[in-house]
Amino acid sequence: MAEPGMVIIGAGEAGTGAATALREGGWTGPIALIGEETHPPYERPPLSKAVMLADGEPVLPLIGHGDRFAELSITYLAGARVTAIDRAAKTVRLDDDRALPYAKLLLATGARPRRMMIEGDEALLYLRSFSDALAIRSKLGPGRRLVVIGGGFIGLELAASARQRGASVTVVEAAPRILMRGVPARLADGLAERHRTAGVDLRTGVDIARIEPGDASHGVWLADGSRIEADCVVAGIGATPDTALAETAGLTLDNGIAVDETLTTSDPDIMAAGDCCSFPHPLYAGRRIRLEAWRNAQDQGSAAARAMLGAGEPFTAVPWFWSDQYDLHLQIAGLADGGATTIERDVGEGAVILFHLAADGRLLAASGLGPIGRIAKEVRLAEKLIARSARPDPEALASPTFKLKSLLAA
Repeated sequence: MAEPGMVIIGAGEAGTGAATALREGGWTGPIALIGEETHPPYERPPLSKAVMLADGEPVLPLIGHGDRFAELSITYLAGARVTAIDRAAKTVRLDDDRALPYAKLLLATGARPRRMMIEGDEALLYLRSFSDALAIRSKLGPGRRLVVIGGGFIGLELAASARQRGASVTVVEAAPRILMRGVPARLADGLAERHRTAGVDLRTGVDIARIEPGDASHGVWLADGSRIEADCVVAGIGATPDTALAETAGLTLDNGIAVDETLTTSDPDIMAAGDCCSFPHPLYAGRRIRLEAWRNAQDQGSAAARAMLGAGEPFTAVPWFWSDQYDLHLQIAGLADGGATTIERDVGEGAVILFHLAADGRLLAASGLGPIGRIAKEVRLAEKLIARSARPDPEALASPTFKLKSLLAA
């Protein structure tokens, strides 16, 4: 790139989506997409599910490929690492000492697994990349023993996949219950029961004391004095936003790279999107949030591209999360914390939808657990109501025979 163009650091969901959206939005100049991994851009959600459960050799779940990049004249730099951003010169420097000039820059650097600092932590594995997934997968199967540290989405999805592959699984969670962050207790308890029914040894309210690494297996010591033998120990205790480049470049940080309502950082020529950034959300009184979610990365990638092209639109998409574990599907639209009232709706086949209302009656969030066919449409309709700041009748929400779609017409 001899002339300044659009430069995107990070080739995940947000970055790859932004590169495509720039072309679709009419940008005709150079676009450079920079990714640290040597693989083409790929989806991360399947790593804990489809990749683990594949019958044969797992296939990389691509979101971008060379032919598509060539078609759109996008320069994809694989296996490249940005070492510095020069805001004054408007260039980024790569680890091979190349410098790329930019007209606008997007930081889509994502997040990295939070590391555990305990005795014996060299035995721990983490799940973030395709290579990580293959390493963990190789240790699963009948007769193998897996210990998962952390009862969040990644840990529980991996536990479900490991059980379906025949491995024995123990999940250790320091909090009083699984899925403490963002999932109502009613639904978390339902998932916990499903895991126990599947044979998972689920232990909550207990810390890891230390790990004794071994050549063939590892000993995992808990704070209550018990010891678990494991062939594989995976830590899934959350993620931290990758803000190193932004910090050294002097950009404002606040639980990630701080952006405004248009996803613009404290530098008007630099945007940020996806897991790495925090942003104010108008549906929640301008509260600054950071989301580690596939849909958010998709939505923000497209929105950041529009911002790079000068649209100046506020980002207003309703937060949305999902998880598949065994035959259960979990979906959450909106943010339930801050809700004053919860309304439960029985939608059949053991599925349930919870509607979370603010004190003024506004619908803040909806969360559902059960077969996907029972909850997906309901949560999607609720998502539209949340976007409209609707104040639906609680009795209508509770009635399984009431059509939520009629609330949208009203």
